Amino acid sequence: MQTSFISADNTWVLWAIITGWAAFSIFLEQKYQWAAKISGAIIALVGAMLLSNLRIIPTDSAVYDQIWGYVVPLAIPLLLFKTNIKKIWKESGRLLIIFLISSMGTMLGATIGYLALHNYIPDLSKIAAMMSGSYIGGGVNFAAMASSFEVPGELVSAAVVADNLLMALYFFVLITIPAMAFFRKKFKHPHIDQVEQIEIKADETIASSYWGRKEISLKDIAFSVATAFAIVAISTELSKYIGTLIPTDNSVSNTLNMLFSNKYLIITTLTMIGATFFSDYFENIKGSQEIGTFLIYLFFVVIGVPASIILIIQKSPLLLVYTTVMVVTNMIVTFGFGKLLKFDLEEIIMASNANIGGPTTAAAMAISKGWTSLIAPVMLVGTLGYIIGNYFGILMGNLLM
Repeated sequence: MQTSFISADNTWVLWAIITGWAAFSIFLEQKYQWAAKISGAIIALVGAMLLSNLRIIPTDSAVYDQIWGYVVPLAIPLLLFKTNIKKIWKESGRLLIIFLISSMGTMLGATIGYLALHNYIPDLSKIAAMMSGSYIGGGVNFAAMASSFEVPGELVSAAVVADNLLMALYFFVLITIPAMAFFRKKFKHPHIDQVEQIEIKADETIASSYWGRKEISLKDIAFSVATAFAIVAISTELSKYIGTLIPTDNSVSNTLNMLFSNKYLIITTLTMIGATFFSDYFENIKGSQEIGTFLIYLFFVVIGVPASIILIIQKSPLLLVYTTVMVVTNMIVTFGFGKLLKFDLEEIIMASNANIGGPTTAAAMAISKGWTSLIAPVMLVGTLGYIIGNYFGILMGNLLM
């Protein structure tokens, strides 16, 4: 078994690399125009992918789990401190429609891929169930479908590898689309226009102008971090408690359990309620956006780590083809109907991202692009995907079996 230069249990060095590379990605984005066009998020992701594929850092480590388990939940409330729930519900309606259309694209892609490849990939109907659940919901749906259809462990591992690589590549595609003249010409893009209207000096990039120096005090940092920790702690305990109240002995109650005990949905809801009804407190805290965004950059780095190109070539090239068919079909359907129904380019991108990557990757992209008004709506519709993902996954698995 091949090992990396830095071992998986070398915690401090891995944390130093992750935080250092995230910081360097932000520096490049704010210093150079070419990096600003690529975006710091993509630099962070691609750099981590190269480090893991060159076996400098491991593809799996408890450090990465800590970022998923602690850093991402803390980033969410920090980035929602100035969110007004009344505006969110008004803005989420449109995004929900295009998200559901995008889900149909995922199912169509799963079907097309199955018809083309089922003679070459064993148990493809089971993989279709897993990937449909994952590409409408997320990792929890992937695991649930793998368990429901009793998918062999080796097949699950191969699918995970294909999924990780493709998600990273598609994230790269989606985050570069706003800079492409073709898409700017064909779609409305008010959020992009708003960011680009910010006055930029000759030696600045859009990123450095947007994230310019702001007045901030020790009290602001203390209140930002302490409030975020409190929200996550309360949400985690509520999630556990609600999970024990709602039974899971049938599909309906199990779905209700997943909905109401979902930690991310509770974090989002509590933060939005606080930001709406205690707006004076939340709006006066400075620096929460900056702290939350840096935490999300750590997440960008971790996204790229598991995408092992060698494992794809060795174990799952056909699975990569299948997942590519699903993602490309999702993209065609989402952008096609988005254009037909006159959705904004940013809404279309967010809907497709929330399907394929889940609410965290979609929110992360909105943050990196400065589309702040879309952060909370995409978290809401993306979290809904966790619920409907199991339904669609079970439907696809049974239809194609």
